[in-house]
Amino acid sequence: MHGWNYFNYFTEIEEYFWKKRGAHLLVSPLDWAIMEAWHQAGVPLEAVFKGIDRAFESYRRSRRGAGKPLKSLAYCSDAVLEAAEDAKEAATGGEAAQKKPEAPGFGKDELRKYFEGNRERLALAARSASADPQLVTLWEAAARGLAACLALVDAPSALDLEDMERRLTLLDERIHAGLLLHAGEDLLLRLHREMDGALAAYRRRMKAEQLALVEKQYLQKRLLEEFGIPRLSLFYLT
Repeated sequence: MHGWNYFNYFTEIEEYFWKKRGAHLLVSPLDWAIMEAWHQAGVPLEAVFKGIDRAFESYRRSRRGAGKPLKSLAYCSDAVLEAAEDAKEAATGGEAAQKKPEAPGFGKDELRKYFEGNRERLALAARSASADPQLVTLWEAAARGLAACLALVDAPSALDLEDMERRLTLLDERIHAGLLLHAGEDLLLRLHREMDGALAAYRRRMKAEQLALVEKQYLQKRLLEEFGIPRLSLFYLT
C-alpha cells in the first residue's frame, strides 16, 4: 500500500470484485486470507484492480468462463502479483509516483465505539467456560491495551493514528502467536484440513511465497473466528 493510513483496503477490493462479478458474494475465509496476504505484501490497490481486470478477461476467454461466474479472488492471485510487479518496474523506471491517499480522519466517537466494542468481545471470550487460562490471560492483556488506546482517544492532545496503529498491530501479533501456541491440537488439525480443502483448486496458481502468506492469514482468521476474537487493527474499522 502507498501509506499506513489507507484503511479502506479490504472494502475497496470487495466492492470492486463484486462489481466485476455482477453480483454480491459473501467473502469467504480464503478470499479474506488472500486480501490480507496482498496487504501484507504491500500490493497497492491500483495493482489489485488491474490484476482483477486481467483475471476476469482471461477467465471470460477460457472454457471455464462460459456461463459460470468467477467465484473467488484466488483465481486473480497471479494476475494481481504480475500487476504489482509491473507497477514496481514502472516506478523504478522513473514514471510519476501515484498520489498517496489521504488519511480517513477517524472521529474520536468512531474510534471510541470501535475500541469499546472490541473490549466487550475480548471480555466475552475470556468468560467462556472452555477458555484456556493462558488464552484468557492473553485476552485480558489485549483488553488492557485497548484501554490504553481509549485513554489516548480521550486525551486533549491531537491523535497520532500512526502510533495507535503500531500499538494495535502489536496486540494483533501477540494474539496470533498465543493462538498458535495454546489452541488445541484437534482444532489446529481441523483448520489445516479445512484450509487445504479450500486451497486445493488454487495451489498451482500461486507462487510459493504468496501461498505461504495466504495459508498464514487463513489460519489466523479462522482461529480468531473459532474463539470469537476481533481483529484490533484500524484496517478493520468499518
